[in-house]
Amino acid sequence: MYATNYHRASSVEDAVNLVSTSDEARFLSGGQTLLPTMKQRLAAPSDLVDLRHVAAMKGISVSDGSIRIGAATTHAEVAGSSEIAKACPGLAHLAAHIGDPHVRHMGTIGGSIANNDPAADYPAGLMALNATIVTNTRSISADDFFTGMFETALDDGELVVAVEITAPAKCGYAKFPNPASRYAMTGVFVAKHGDGSVRVAVTGAGSDGVFRHQAMEQALAQNFSAEALSGVAVDDSDLMADIHASSAYRANLVKVMAKRAVTAAG
Repeated sequence: MYATNYHRASSVEDAVNLVSTSDEARFLSGGQTLLPTMKQRLAAPSDLVDLRHVAAMKGISVSDGSIRIGAATTHAEVAGSSEIAKACPGLAHLAAHIGDPHVRHMGTIGGSIANNDPAADYPAGLMALNATIVTNTRSISADDFFTGMFETALDDGELVVAVEITAPAKCGYAKFPNPASRYAMTGVFVAKHGDGSVRVAVTGAGSDGVFRHQAMEQALAQNFSAEALSGVAVDDSDLMADIHASSAYRANLVKVMAKRAVTAAG
């Protein structure tokens, strides 16, 4: 690991100001991606600004169907929240199956979505839930926030502060995990919203990261059941192929996981 300067931010404003002092400074949330990358000398930030002690970025609140999750809230806290389990059970289930206990107690929702790993779970959940990502300067819809593999709409120095969600009528998540990393080889989050619309988001399979499957959305809007997906085709031309699975195999997994997500949604 290269030498770096460590800073503990006390507020959102403090964190943003500290990062602005150097072009090579980085925010540190859970550190589940950044720290291993630094240990391998693949990243060398001059400064690390620790966000884990910023009170305004922590905690969960649920009121009248409106959910707000602070960006520094850990996966374990989301998974263990009785309020989340009641208002958005699919999201609690998703968080409970990220990595292993160590990852869940260190990793944060803000860090995960800012990194936007193509096999991460949260991007699919937030896109299907039509979430809003709140930063220190603006609010961004999930559809606009995730722009490509490891890419987001965040500007340099912009900080994710919270995630806001309107509780859906129904939601469910299912993934086929890599047996070693527990990352999604394919994961599908399905959400039926109060207006009757359905959103289906897929992670771990797209060649350019998380994406929505519109044909499945249309089928489920007409008939919210696993059987409704039987006739939906999944094109594998834009899906990933690697040592773990071919694009055709992932196309089949998209359909299988979607059916399981709908069944889980009830």
